[in-house]
This record gives sequence, structure tokens and C-alpha cells, in this order.
Amino acid sequence: MEKRATGKSANTKTGKLKAKLLSTYYGHPIKDMKLICITGTAGTVEVANYVHEILKAAGQPVAILASESPFKVGALHKFLSTAWKAGANYVVVTAPAKSLEKDVFIGLPVHIAALTNFVPASLDAPSAKEYVSGEETLFNMEPDFVILNRDDANYQDFTHFAGREGTITYGSDRFSNIQISNSKLYRKGTEAELMIGSSNFTVATFLTGEPYVSYMAAATAIGDALHITPEKIAEGIANYDPDHVTAPKV
Repeated sequence: MEKRATGKSANTKTGKLKAKLLSTYYGHPIKDMKLICITGTAGTVEVANYVHEILKAAGQPVAILASESPFKVGALHKFLSTAWKAGANYVVVTAPAKSLEKDVFIGLPVHIAALTNFVPASLDAPSAKEYVSGEETLFNMEPDFVILNRDDANYQDFTHFAGREGTITYGSDRFSNIQISNSKLYRKGTEAELMIGSSNFTVATFLTGEPYVSYMAAATAIGDALHITPEKIAEGIANYDPDHVTAPKV
């Protein structure tokens, strides 16, 4: 007698079927675009918008779906269809933990999966290991590149996440691929000096606060994985103005 799937396996099977049906309904738009997923407990929206502006500065047609609120699989596939019709080569999407728990990205080829950090928001928040278990839904989809934050207090819990083509780290220590060598906070902005190999360059944002140093470094790591020049990365980061953002954007 055939056993019935139960619990998580049953939900995953149902999710796969729904995702397959939605992809077929919309004409498999992701086949012509590269998907960049950004997850974490803080900074995902900021990093997504930085990457959106970096790609625009590099002359690449790009669409963005950036929100801290979870979204359903149907909303994601509808967005991908809209982005494809608009001629996007890249789509930048935030991946809230609750969306990952619902397998909304299942069946989609992930070009880059980036993890900003794990910062528990409350005493009843999941532990780092519990959070890792949820994030594995995305990182087990064999992304081409994985981006990790070496400055995250829980970095060691995420080191088993790896990209098929490469893993890029960012942070202030000398082992980071994108090293934060210096930073300055201003009344109306934040500046950071970054090092890629032996090359130094400066990025700056209108947003003020120490966390934005890390967010700019994360966006730079993604830009580096996309082979975008430091000049265009810095231009894109500087172009992000949160006072003039509407979401979702295409």
C-alpha cells in the first residue's frame, strides 16, 4: 500500500505542484531572467534597493519586489511575469522567513542567494539553528552564488551554505572577500571604504547609521558576483533615495 505524504513533505509536494502550475500559466518567465534573493532578519529591503540601483547604473533592465512582509507564491509568479513583459534581465526579490517556510521560491532557479544577518527581534524569536533550518529552503536550491556576512555573530551557523559557482563573504575582518576597511557616519549619510582584493574604493549612501555600512557591503558583494565594476556599484548605491521609492517596481 502506498504511504501518504504527511507534514512538511506533503506541504512541499503541494507547493511544488502549485508553483509548477503557476509557472506554466505565466509562460515560465524566469527562464529569461536571473533571480537574486535577499534574506535575513534586517536590512533586506535596503540591500535589495541598493542592488536594484546598481544594476540600473550598469545599464541592466531590472525589476524589484522588496518587502519585509511575507508574500504568497501566486504574488511572486505574477511579479515575475510582469517583470518579464517589461523586459527585465534581472529580478531582485526579498525572501522573508515566513515566505521561505511556505516554499514560495520552490522550483525557481536562483542565481544569487544573499543572507544579510540573523538578529533575533524578541526573546521568543527562533534560535540561530532554528533560523538556519528555515533558510535552508532557499540555500538548498543550489544557487549559483551565495553571499554571507562574516560580521554576523551567527556566521558560523551559516558557513555550510555555498554557491555552485562561488561563495562571497563581506565584513570587517581580513578574511572577507569584500572587506570593510573604514567607515564614517554623517548627519545625512554614511560612507564606507571597501577593499576587493588589493583595490580600495568608497561607497556612500543618504541613509545614516552603522548598519548601512554592512548593507552597502552586502550590495557590493552581490554586484561583484555580477561582475559589475566598483564605479557602477558606487554610483548605484549613491542613487538610492528611499524618499522616492515605490514598490513593487519594474
